[in-house]
Amino acid sequence: MSGPSRLQLPVRKPTYRFSLTPLADAMFQLLSFFMLTSSLTPYSLLTLQTAPAATTGADAVEGSETNTTADTDAPPAEVALWTVERDGLVIGGQTFALDALPALAGALGTQSALADVVLIIRAEAQVQDIATILEALQSANVASVRISTGAG
Repeated sequence: MSGPSRLQLPVRKPTYRFSLTPLADAMFQLLSFFMLTSSLTPYSLLTLQTAPAATTGADAVEGSETNTTADTDAPPAEVALWTVERDGLVIGGQTFALDALPALAGALGTQSALADVVLIIRAEAQVQDIATILEALQSANVASVRISTGAG
């Protein structure tokens, strides 16, 4: 006889298990990143109000009784032209940062003579800049805001 015989045990095949814990961690981090970086204010849904049309005595038909809403003694409203660029405004040839908006908006018009503002939007202006300007003008003495596009 040739020596003790060895018993051959079956070889186990390695099993690979897929763990969901790292996937759940990565998904939670992505979810918290997008929640913290997203904006809750939809700037595309800003409400723009139009001022009621003022009628003067020249608009009234002879012999008809109309209520005139415009005060004929009030001075005419001033029109401000603001050019909106990336992170700033150009007013009368001077460039202002958006930090100066409260002072600029406060200088517009008075209670008796509301100002009209025409915003000329340049191609490099961002929606956030326009929304910031409209929010500042909302609290100022502004009768109307008109928006126009300008060549870049």
